[in-house]
Amino acid sequence: MGAGRGRGVGSDGGGRTPKEAEVAAGSRVAGAAGMAKSSRENGPRAPATGGSLSGTRESLAQGPDAATADELSSLGSDSEANGFAERRIDKFGFIVGSQGAEGALEEVPLEVLRQRESKWLDMLNNWDKWMAKKHKKIRLRCQKGIPPSLRGRAWQYLSGGKVKLQQNPGKFDELDMSPGDPKWLDVIERDLHRQFPFHEMFVSRGGHGQQDLFRVLKAYTLYRPEEGYCQAQAPIAAVLLMHMPAEQAFWCLVQVCEKYLPGYYSEKLEAIQLDGEILFSLLQKVSPVAHKHLSRQKIDPLLYMTEWFMCAFARTLPWSSVLRVWDMFFCEGVKIIFRVGLVLLKHALGSPEKLKACQGQYETIEQLRSLSPKIMQEAFLVQEVIELPVTERQIEREHLIQLRRWQETRGELECRSPPRMHGAKAILDAEPGPRPALQPSPSIRLPPDATVLSSKANKLPKQVQKEQKRTKASGQLDKSPGPNQATVVTASGDACPPQDVPPKDSVSQGPIPQDSAPQDLACHPSQESLTSQESEDTYL
Repeated sequence: MGAGRGRGVGSDGGGRTPKEAEVAAGSRVAGAAGMAKSSRENGPRAPATGGSLSGTRESLAQGPDAATADELSSLGSDSEANGFAERRIDKFGFIVGSQGAEGALEEVPLEVLRQRESKWLDMLNNWDKWMAKKHKKIRLRCQKGIPPSLRGRAWQYLSGGKVKLQQNPGKFDELDMSPGDPKWLDVIERDLHRQFPFHEMFVSRGGHGQQDLFRVLKAYTLYRPEEGYCQAQAPIAAVLLMHMPAEQAFWCLVQVCEKYLPGYYSEKLEAIQLDGEILFSLLQKVSPVAHKHLSRQKIDPLLYMTEWFMCAFARTLPWSSVLRVWDMFFCEGVKIIFRVGLVLLKHALGSPEKLKACQGQYETIEQLRSLSPKIMQEAFLVQEVIELPVTERQIEREHLIQLRRWQETRGELECRSPPRMHGAKAILDAEPGPRPALQPSPSIRLPPDATVLSSKANKLPKQVQKEQKRTKASGQLDKSPGPNQATVVTASGDACPPQDVPPKDSVSQGPIPQDSAPQDLACHPSQESLTSQESEDTYL
């Protein structure tokens, strides 16, 4: 799964002490470390300050299986690791029976899967053409789900990570060979065993999966030293490593941090705070009942959405749902993350019956941390997300409103993040890669002495193209026009009347007067044919 072995990662000497495990188990209330206390306070609802989030960058709240994960990650010897590996693994790579594994899933029929693979192979092999002309079709196919065998490659193309890699050959190897900043290396090493400990790639401490994860995260701290490392980047990188080698995973991580979620992992976490307010405002339109309840309980959005958004739901949803959400996220951008959050809030708190068990802040947070499996189920969640009418324009409009409020109450943002790109199309348009651009390519090439006219006719019929090829192959051309005349064949196949062509000497003396240009639009080759790359070149 990952690229080469890389350098080994040192061990910190096994799992936690019982006291540390007890502390970790007690941190389940809030979505980020240091927020559990504020979830019980009854003060006026106000966005958390940058200082109150200082612990979040290095210590997101660990899941309920943290203690078990630490015990599992302490496997060191090959015999222990091999003994554990004898357990059954599900199709996603998780150990059957663990929290990461899933039960019975809706299997896509093999014939349907093969058809989808064939379609995706055609798209990936002609990516620029599909993105330029059939982007809506790509979006629909991402909503249906990317075939597992092509998911890693598709994510690279959608995110622009493939282009980044081509633009920076050897950059990852250069970063990989650099020593790195010791203050980040220690934090990264402590977090390695917490990332999907029940997955076969990361089950063994110091195994190849953890080594590649260390390499990717360390490389990012060198690539963006002003940002450094944030713990929420680890699960993002781990998911990417499950689908592609380390170098490709690194560039996809760069795209997520810089294009999809800019500012999320900066020191003050200002971007995530702004998006929390945006989510809460959008909730008022999607589910007034849930919005009213959260307002009455004075629960800050950061208490429930921080881990959702910063980890792109990788630590929240069942794995099949995570992959489907990421397929749409890489194609359509952050609006998918907002939609998923709104769907979860709507179905968890959107009716009076469900609010009966949420009388206080603590109960409400617990409700959001132990969501019903039904609303997280793949088919249900994806359909709800697709149908929810939340657009990029609404998000950007709300972003401007919340940014203005922030500036009025707190002043200017300390971290100036680059503008957010809403999906694959926006990224491709903003950052084209070092490949042949989609330049107009005429499907008809005339002799040098012929007059080239512009028009809006149709393409050459196939019959005419075949006839012209046959004529060319036999070496027999139709009767040539006079020395000062040329017959122009239009894209529709009709021949225009011979037009007077000035001698070469007269052409070189000056431009042709505009009033001498023909006015008959039927004689003009079509604009569509000039931009087509599918039709073959035809010579007259």
